Amino acid sequence: MSIHTFSSRDFTRDVSAAKRATADGPVFITDRGRPAFALLKIDDYFRIAGQTELSLLDIMDGIPAGDGIEFDPPRLNVQLSGASFD
Repeated sequence: MSIHTFSSRDFTRDVSAAKRATADGPVFITDRGRPAFALLKIDDYFRIAGQTELSLLDIMDGIPAGDGIEFDPPRLNVQLSGASFD
């Protein structure tokens, strides 16, 4: 396993290269020359965190229905008229 390092600027320019580099190990993203972030494959993250992989359904199942979610979509004022093919 090797560690790759990307500057914030290089990471921003080529996110795909950083994602590909995670195949070899973690990627450190530096800010002003100091490590600021780490990019890992999700499998590595779950292994380090001691968790099993969760599906979106598992995550959503843990959220009580309607808790903390406010959604009031605006009403559209749309006037429809018949099409004229003259």
